[in-house]
Amino acid sequence: MIIGSFGASAVLIYGAPKSPLAQPRNLIGGHVLSALIGVASYNILQGQLWLAASVAVATAIAIMHATRTLHPPGGATALISVIGGKDIHALGFSYAFMPTAAGAFVMLVIALIINNIPKTRRYPEFWF
Repeated sequence: MIIGSFGASAVLIYGAPKSPLAQPRNLIGGHVLSALIGVASYNILQGQLWLAASVAVATAIAIMHATRTLHPPGGATALISVIGGKDIHALGFSYAFMPTAAGAFVMLVIALIINNIPKTRRYPEFWF
């Protein structure tokens, strides 16, 4: 349930929890949409990893903007789904749900607990 882009997500949801990019819709939606786009790009452009990677990241950014789920680590999630290797590719579209959605959801639950311990802090700023 860990992928490399979760490190950058952690910086946002624990270090900058007021940021619009760190809100639950962005965290979950950005990762899941980007993973789906990355897998689709890999499947369509298998022979050209450089092109699949470029298309995955650019399309993920555009879709995150269009759906108001912009989460910068989502770009890395799309990239990982293309260049992640045989184990990632073997997961196919399930990569978007396990480890991506499941891992992001676990991070969200922990952020809800940790960020709401201090009385001076509130997370999330908004859900949808």
